[in-house]
This record gives sequence, C-alpha cells and structure tokens, in this order.
Amino acid sequence: MSDYKQIQERSSDKYIQTAPNTKLYVKDYGSGKPVILIHGWPLSNEMWEYQVETLVENNFRVITYDRRGFGKSSQPWNGYSYDSLTDDLKEIIDQLELTDVTLVGFSMGGGEVVRYFSRHGGKNVIKAVLIASITPFLLRTTDNPEGRNPDDNEERTNTIKNDRIDFIDNFGKSFFGVSLINKPLSTPLLEYYRMLCSAASPHATLECAKSFSTTDFRDEMKLINVPTLIIHGDEDDIVPIEISSEKASELIPNNKFIVYEEAPHGLFYTERDRLNKDLIEFLNS
Repeated sequence: MSDYKQIQERSSDKYIQTAPNTKLYVKDYGSGKPVILIHGWPLSNEMWEYQVETLVENNFRVITYDRRGFGKSSQPWNGYSYDSLTDDLKEIIDQLELTDVTLVGFSMGGGEVVRYFSRHGGKNVIKAVLIASITPFLLRTTDNPEGRNPDDNEERTNTIKNDRIDFIDNFGKSFFGVSLINKPLSTPLLEYYRMLCSAASPHATLECAKSFSTTDFRDEMKLINVPTLIIHGDEDDIVPIEISSEKASELIPNNKFIVYEEAPHGLFYTERDRLNKDLIEFLNS
C-alpha cells in the first residue's frame, strides 16, 4: 500500500473504545513521528485547529482526541480521575500501535502527560510538552501554601451548577485575556470556543474540574525521563505561572522552560505562530 493511501485511510475520524462504556473520538492526520495533542478543560480536540496543519505540513503524524465526557466522545458517569483519563490515553497509543510518541498536554491535559509516566512508565513516549499546564499541584495546603484557596474551587462548582453557560462565557474572556482595551480574538471566535465548551457533559465538567484542581503530581514530576518542553504565559489568570510551570521546571529533570511575556492562558491561539515555531523546533531537536 502506498504512503498516500495509508495517510488517506488514517485521516478520517474514528472512535476508539477505551473502556466498556467509553468510546473516544479521535482524529489522525499526516505521516511521520506521532504527536498526540491533549486538550484543555472544558474544551475539545478542536482547540488545536491552529497547530494541526502546521505539524502535518512539517512531516508529523498528529493525533487529537476528545477526552471522555467532552466533544464527541462518550459521556460516562464515572471515570474522571487522572488514572482513568490516562488509561484512556494509553489505549489510544496501544490500539494505534504508536511508537516514538511526543505527548503535548495543554492545561488540564498536562496532568495526563505526567500521570502517563508514573502509571505507565512513559511507554513508547520519547518527548513531552506541557503548555500552560496545571502541574504539579494547584491546591493550597499546608505544604503548598502558594496554591489556590479551596474555597475558590467550591465557588466555581456552585457557579457552574447554577449557570454553566454563563460561567463558560466569563471563563472564556479570562482564558484569552479579553478586556475593554485588549481583544486578542474576534467575538465570533470567542463564541465558537464557548460552543465547544458547552458541548461537554455538565457532570464531566464538574468532575474534571475537581481532578485538575486537587490532584497532586509533585512526586510524579521526577519520573518524566524524556526531554520536556514547558511553555507558559506570564499573564495567565487561569493557571498562574508561579504555582504551576515555574515549579514544574524545578522538578522535571530534563526540561526547557519558555515564558511567553504578556501571554494569557489561551496562548494556543493568541501566540499561535510562536507556539508552532517552538513546537516544531523542539520536535526536530
């Protein structure tokens, strides 16, 4: 079979069953070493629109998928701990028979990247990328005094339960750094991202928020035994750099840490050209 036919067959979207009640929606494009892009909360795989084409054009095989409970994937009632979410990731890698993989996790997706090393030994993964990631630990505790106040998590939960779509609307503005004097994306595009978020299961939205807000990855960070790229904006109001990537850069043995000055959380769009350049450079290194 020609390479062209192989690429054409892979390029159609598909569903991969990862658990008895769970099928994940997966897109698989291009040819070359595989790159798996793991989306943030409460988005879906479509958030990577501005990265996929560039990566494919630079001779990488690009796999994106909707986390369980989000996008077009199944919406089971259970299974939103990082163990279950990372087992889903492993099933994708195993069933697609992928080797020499680079895992790229944005925000919540950084948790699956880290947990894949502690739970599955980083099998078949050769590089890792954490973009605006929630790792290593967001919650304020006695031994993590810089973390987020637990009351903030409770307030978010109540707001989502009361009016999830209004929460998403306000969240999106902070996500991209929108203000009266700063409009880094068009109103239609902001509304599009709101639509993507609104398609998520309300229950999954709450359960995943609990997971990324309370899971402690600190002891797992040192188990990432491959070259790792860390990227974060220093004006990220959703996941402040001081309690996340700055600490991650001190815990991961072999990493390159790049700070995007004046960049918000949603830098996959606002800083898309620079991000794509940095990704390609790292993937080719």
